[in-house]
Amino acid sequence: MYYNNLENFKSLSGYEIDGTWYPRVTKIVEIKAKPALYRFYGDLGSFNEGEEIKKQSATEGTMLHEAVEKILVGEKPEVDQIIKPAVDAFIEFLAKTNIQVDPEFVEKQVVNFDDRYAGTLDALALIDGKFGVLDIKTSQAIYRDYNLQTSAYMAALENQFKNLQSRWILRIDQGRKCLNCGATMREKGGRQKIKTPYTAKAKACQHIWSEPKGEIELKEFPYWQEDYKAFLGAKRLWEWENEYFLKMAGYL
Repeated sequence: MYYNNLENFKSLSGYEIDGTWYPRVTKIVEIKAKPALYRFYGDLGSFNEGEEIKKQSATEGTMLHEAVEKILVGEKPEVDQIIKPAVDAFIEFLAKTNIQVDPEFVEKQVVNFDDRYAGTLDALALIDGKFGVLDIKTSQAIYRDYNLQTSAYMAALENQFKNLQSRWILRIDQGRKCLNCGATMREKGGRQKIKTPYTAKAKACQHIWSEPKGEIELKEFPYWQEDYKAFLGAKRLWEWENEYFLKMAGYL
């Protein structure tokens, strides 16, 4: 990524905390290659088209993310129609699942002073009697990359919270399903992405789509230590990549 100057690098890549600058967890994990993202750009007509879709998708994801966090702490947010199916599905899921969240631990900033990084986790939660990190995603799948991010939060918190036991990814999305062949369509960022089953019926189908329906997935990843080793490897590579600005910032 191109940075205009040191201040631009520092503002985009980290946090100033009590007079000390720390790189941001999510910026560090960006160093890892993302083949799915390359395929996304490859399927489009231009790079600018991809950037516009990403921008709109990010806006929709932020809206959903914020609504879910408010619901978790007992608030009743106004919900835009574009994300309502996902929010409705989450409210229904929450009524059946034992998730407890303290507002004090939502959007909580954490710092690892030993390994020198910082981040903002979505929530600390008590789920079925276990206490740990809850990370909210609005993606179409749970990707392994998320384990790097959440392991960094676990490592930053383990000394502060001795009862820290686990971590979870809560994925919230929405889509439509063909009433004839079972194909699915995901609409996000103004783009329609259709997945069709490998059957003759599906390939020939003139799809009739259902109304949008929310999708909720909660998955636990209790063993984080090996992921954290990988995160530190990614961090070292990120430091190598950004050595110029990190030296200017006094970090290296």
